[in-house]
Amino acid sequence: MRFIFLAIAAISAVAPASPVVAKSCGSDAGGFPSWLGDFEDRARAAGISDATLTRALSGVTYDRNVIRRDRSQKSFKLSFEDFYARRVGSSLIASARSKMKANAALLSRIEKKYGVPKEILVSIWGLETNFGRDGAGKYSIIQSIATLAYDCRRSEFFTPHLLAALRIVQRGDMAPSEMRGGWAGEIGQVQFLPGSYDKYAVDFDGDGRRDLVHSVPDILASTANFLKGHGWQAGGSWEPGTHNYTVIKDWNKADVYARTIAVMADRLQ
Repeated sequence: MRFIFLAIAAISAVAPASPVVAKSCGSDAGGFPSWLGDFEDRARAAGISDATLTRALSGVTYDRNVIRRDRSQKSFKLSFEDFYARRVGSSLIASARSKMKANAALLSRIEKKYGVPKEILVSIWGLETNFGRDGAGKYSIIQSIATLAYDCRRSEFFTPHLLAALRIVQRGDMAPSEMRGGWAGEIGQVQFLPGSYDKYAVDFDGDGRRDLVHSVPDILASTANFLKGHGWQAGGSWEPGTHNYTVIKDWNKADVYARTIAVMADRLQ
């Protein structure tokens, strides 16, 4: 799982444009209920139904543990060599090769549609959650995002993600009870924040839902759609200095992370 300060940097470029901008914020639990009521009014104006608001926001409270986690982030200063050694071992490479083999036909279809090669997709999948093994989150995504949207430190960034989370519920992709993930609202096996889910997730298995928790076709195709949406050039190199490498950095701004994706994909070729 990627460190969240990197994830936020990467996905901030795709936070959904929205007229819902918090009129106020807070630094403790005291003002949260009033802020949430104000947000509900503005969400209604943005097209969120009362039924969705009731389902998604009933019982949501200010989560001090989320704020503690946000405040305790440390700078990430490992060298590429140290980062790669910690994140990519022989077991991960073996699992990646197995996933490529098991999903060969699916990956071929995705590459044909989106132009993104299987090595890149499987590398991202493996690095994010070890192919779903590390993807189960203990945090309520909606409560976490609501807490961070209220908090003055990054209210402007997280408020559009809260609206996106409500659209995910309203569309029927996920029930509120299913929306559990990292403390900053990361969803599923490739750790999309709600804004990225709302904008780039696709229903590739055709079941009517965009499911980035359980559906491997949806997970991989949505990752490819994200990269294509950021300008991935089919057939191009992904080595540092290339156009496609800059697209990988749209996934995660940290150079050590982007280089790890590129080098792991090289090993899988």
